Amino acid sequence: MNNVSSKLSKLTQTAILAALCFITFTFLQIKIPVPGGDMTSIHFGNVFLVLAALLLGGFYGGLAGAIGMTIADLMDPVYILVAPKTFILKLCIGLIVGTIAHKVAHINETNDKKYIFKWSLIASICGMAFNVVADPVVGYFYKIYLLGQPQDAAKILAKISAGATLFNAITTVIIAVAIYSALRPILIKSNLLVDYDAKKVA
Repeated sequence: MNNVSSKLSKLTQTAILAALCFITFTFLQIKIPVPGGDMTSIHFGNVFLVLAALLLGGFYGGLAGAIGMTIADLMDPVYILVAPKTFILKLCIGLIVGTIAHKVAHINETNDKKYIFKWSLIASICGMAFNVVADPVVGYFYKIYLLGQPQDAAKILAKISAGATLFNAITTVIIAVAIYSALRPILIKSNLLVDYDAKKVA
């Protein structure tokens, strides 16, 4: 795949995965009411964010998740005020997953299935571990200092959000790694796995 077609393929896949992040967050979520009229949720949007980072690398993968789920927030009155937080955190998740998978482990430079599975799992766990900590902590300070929410209400939301975020993280890692493992050989055969050169693969 030459540079132009590779770039076009990467942008196209970024757009598709952003759309999937939007769809799964919007339509495959269970909202959990918390005191003060706020909400947290169990959702599957992060699955396609992590998948995007494994397929496309940190920047484009993070961008897919950030754009898809930020648009979802902006279109939902419940989440519209936290859209900036969503964009930053989702981009960070993608950067972490993509950096570990592609800059540390170089998973596109091998066809060793065990190696690829191990590092896609490690990268996914690291990205979601960051989210388990960052989402409730950043959300707590965001609610207090930017949205002016009472401290007690923000603390309750952070605790409930931490539980939902942990559940989301576990399901995300399992599903995203499973999809990536199944999808990767198909994309290679179709010459659609970006930044993959069969001639250079060990």
